[in-house]
Amino acid sequence: MSGVGFLGAIIIGILAGWLAEKIMKRNHGLVTNLVVGLVGSLLGALVAGLLGINFGGWIGSLVVSTAGAVLLLFLWGLVKRRA
Repeated sequence: MSGVGFLGAIIIGILAGWLAEKIMKRNHGLVTNLVVGLVGSLLGALVAGLLGINFGGWIGSLVVSTAGAVLLLFLWGLVKRRA
């Protein structure tokens, strides 16, 4: 999330977590959405970097963060099913 700043990263994290929650049909709180969004943004940035996808600004960061958060929730669901 280059160029959005600390506060922007938090806002994008909350939005990405909320969008991922809606996409995956889950029900979490604000803090969980923030954590899922921020961790998802790291995961999304890693995957985007490995695929050679360049992103920047608010929109690009939100898209990549949301995709990473959806991937995180999907993987978490797989882990919870096995346990």
